This record gives sequence, structure tokens and C-alpha cells, in this order.
Amino acid sequence: MITRDAGAFLDAARRCDADFGPPTARAAFLVAPEGFRRAGQSATDNAYMAAAEAFEPERALAQHRALHHALSTCVPTLCFPGDPATPDGVFPNNAFASTAGRFVVGRMRHPVRQRETQRADIRGFFTGTLGYALHDLSGQPHPCELTGSLVIDRARGLGYCGLSERCDESGARLMHEAFGLRATLMFDLAPGEYHANVVLGVLAGRCVLLCGDGFADAAVADAIAAVYAPHALRLSGGERLAFVANCIALDAGAVWMSGGAARALAPVHRRALASAGFEVQSVELDTIEAAGGSLRCCVGEIF
Repeated sequence: MITRDAGAFLDAARRCDADFGPPTARAAFLVAPEGFRRAGQSATDNAYMAAAEAFEPERALAQHRALHHALSTCVPTLCFPGDPATPDGVFPNNAFASTAGRFVVGRMRHPVRQRETQRADIRGFFTGTLGYALHDLSGQPHPCELTGSLVIDRARGLGYCGLSERCDESGARLMHEAFGLRATLMFDLAPGEYHANVVLGVLAGRCVLLCGDGFADAAVADAIAAVYAPHALRLSGGERLAFVANCIALDAGAVWMSGGAARALAPVHRRALASAGFEVQSVELDTIEAAGGSLRCCVGEIF
């Protein structure tokens, strides 16, 4: 099922048990921010991106190394080298994703990011080393920026796809099929938003964080919150701007977000995460956030 009808989706979602697959990844991968700089093409539709002078390459590398070390305490985490020709490569979750036995390559909107999807080393790791089947969407015309545009509840097999310049309806359908999801809800993001994972995060299939002002239709946010009640956190606009929703659970007991996001997290929401079984873990990523994404965007999941 793939639909824009929030009510129909909610009815279907409530019938889905948490037996679709593992709720969190078995490993993760990163791409180092080598050649870290402002990508002008990406800046045309990413309002979170800072001015060029905010990009500090050496500090970005140091923060990224700290992220690698921190995540490695949670799950096996590898890091591919960066490429100065792909300045947004530090956010690989938009270009690459996986599900059981399948490696999915997305179709990026901007040419500067389309180069990322052709990386032979990352493709070879999944198809050769891990033996995953390749599902390559990079050559078709519809933008579909994978787990940037599509937030997935891996436990239930549910997808939440935010439509923008980075993903159209056809792209959403292609991703729904690529991940073999039970049900996907398509919805328009609010004007100025580019990826769903900046305004929405699902943690291990049992908790959701969402920013109502990031949705074009508040009823969509209400329907998503209803799937996870009582563990549905309604974030403020300030929390959204600090990338609180751009977080990830890599195991059952911790939620990872940037240091700035953790400081912006309202005490009531920190307590709500604890009641859902999540301890907040954070890494300073303010320099990397200048590129318009945060911790979740940096993490490619291996299922």
C-alpha cells in the first residue's frame, strides 16, 4: 500500500505487527568529509546550509572522527574516504541504503550529488564483500534521495515519504518497492523543507519525533503520531532548527543526535525519550551541520 490518504494509512499501520525485520541496523558506515566545502547546487534547496565561511575542513574531519569512534561503541562502524569532488558525500544515507540482502542506490536531484552514487568502492563493498543484490535507482529520472526523503520504520515495514524537489511521487513509489515496505505514506513537506528526516525520526519502531511545522498538512503529523502513541514527541520549531529530529537509534537503548540537538532538546522531551527506553547520546557536529544536515544524515545503515 502506498497512499497520500493519512487516515487509510493509519488504519493499515495499526494492523502491522513489529515483525517485518530488525528494528535497528547491524552495522553502520560513514564517509569522511574530505574536501569539505559548500556545495552551491545543494544550497539552492537546502535552507539549513550555512554560508561558505562557516565551513571548516579540519574541524569537520576532527568532529567526524569523533563520531566514528562514538558510534563504534554501539555497532560495528566503518568509514569510507571522502572525495573532494563530492562535497556532500559526508551524508551517504541519501545516496545509499540497504535492506535484508539488498543494496539500494538512490537517484539524487543535483549533479554534484549524482557523482556519489557511482562510487565503485561503496558499491563493491555491498555487492562484492557482503554479497547484496544491487537495486540501482540512480539512472532513472525521478529523484528519490533514500532515507533522507523516506523515514522507515524497519520493525513494522512502514515508510513515511516527504515530497519535495528531492523526491517526487514516482520516486516514492520506486523506494517503496525497493525496500519492500508494507505501507508508505506520501506527504508534502512544508515550503522550504527538503528532506523528511529533518522533521521526522522513528526510533527502533517504538517512538517518533516530529516537527509539525515541517509538514504542509498538520493532519499528516497527527496520523503519524497516532501510530506511536504514547511515545510521540511533538518538537518545537527551535528543536527542528537544531536538528533534534535528525537522530537515529542504532540499538534498542540509545538515541544518537548532535551536541547542538541534545542541548536544544526540551527537558520534557528528554524525559519522554527515557520513558520510551532511550538514553540520549550526542557528538559535537556543528561544523558538519553547516552543510545542512546532522548526525542521522551522516549514518548509512547496514541491515
